[in-house]
Amino acid sequence: MPLALLALAVGAFGIGTTEFVMMGLLPDVADDLHISIPTAGHLVSAYALGVVIGAPLLAAVTARLSRRTVLIGLMALFVAGNALSAYAPGYESLLGARFLSGLPHGAFFGVGAVVATNMVAPERKARSVSLMFLGLTVANIVGVPVATLMGQHLGWRATFLGVSAIGVAAIVSLALLIPHDHTHASASGLRGELAALRPLPVWLALATTVAGFGALFAAYSYITPMLTDAAGYGHADVTLLLALFGVGATAGNLLGGRLADHSLRGTLFGGLASLTLVLLLFPTLMTAGWSAALAVALLGMAAFVTGSPLQLMVMEKATAAPSLASSANQAAFNLANAGGAWIGGLALAAGFGVTSPALAGAALALLGLAVAAVARLVDRRREAAQAGRVVATHVPEESGVLHH
Repeated sequence: MPLALLALAVGAFGIGTTEFVMMGLLPDVADDLHISIPTAGHLVSAYALGVVIGAPLLAAVTARLSRRTVLIGLMALFVAGNALSAYAPGYESLLGARFLSGLPHGAFFGVGAVVATNMVAPERKARSVSLMFLGLTVANIVGVPVATLMGQHLGWRATFLGVSAIGVAAIVSLALLIPHDHTHASASGLRGELAALRPLPVWLALATTVAGFGALFAAYSYITPMLTDAAGYGHADVTLLLALFGVGATAGNLLGGRLADHSLRGTLFGGLASLTLVLLLFPTLMTAGWSAALAVALLGMAAFVTGSPLQLMVMEKATAAPSLASSANQAAFNLANAGGAWIGGLALAAGFGVTSPALAGAALALLGLAVAAVARLVDRRREAAQAGRVVATHVPEESGVLHH
């Protein structure tokens, strides 16, 4: 695999760290800025909002530029957002800085996925995407725990300075390792880029991402009370158990990339089916310490098996604008984060039990399977219609023979 994929992984590591570290720093930030923890929780939402807005917008407006230039520019914006977070004088300015930090997130992964797939042979495309995403999953094992400890001992502002330093390292890596490219701009410009997102198969692929990863976040958002109230772990044990989720996610990401190169749709269906099964078993697995730890790892593995297939599928369905489609998939991932957490919370608030968010997640995973099945049906009909048109254009003209 090209060494340039390492540069993309470094950028993904920084992005993954800054996205998830805020959850662990909320009490420190709330105490320092004299706000409540629920109010500080809006800082997580501000970042997610930045991703949803910035992903398709930045990918579309930078479509005419060299992808190497775009990646470096996006990482520079990432560094600026985290540096501003470190020096934010108050809550409102920190809220704005977190929104700014989220803007380049989706576009970086979107453009990065296109760059990664263009550097390898067709039969290795999924693996190249999974290696870029490796930075994101490793961030959950190493980056987030280390950044959280840094924030707890040196202050939360030091954490964002550290993340900015990772961003600078990513910029240097991108500049040194990503080859110069000359992107050919679409003649239709921004309107043509957006038009590439109109076909039904693109939206079905995006809907599969929302449902599939919504299933993950319905359960993962409430994993701490499951581990403490159902499995009997202490709060001090949760950080280590969440690292197990990162290990599972990393293994699933690499496995999904390898399998998807052999069967893209088969890997997607298998991953969603596995995720459904794991979530259905959660109430049983959470009754003992060892099985609860296994459940956390399996959750990460089953969910992230589908990451690379979904990314490639969206790109394939919007061939005229793969960067924009890939970035839109990252926006869909963050919608899944918000929507899944909300649905899991509804199950919890309804009094169905501490493990009920996992069952709500299983329902979402089944919905993802159904959407993927509909997408497959639509593809088959389109392929049949296309084959019919090809045959029709090659029917031999017999009229001249009959009237000789």
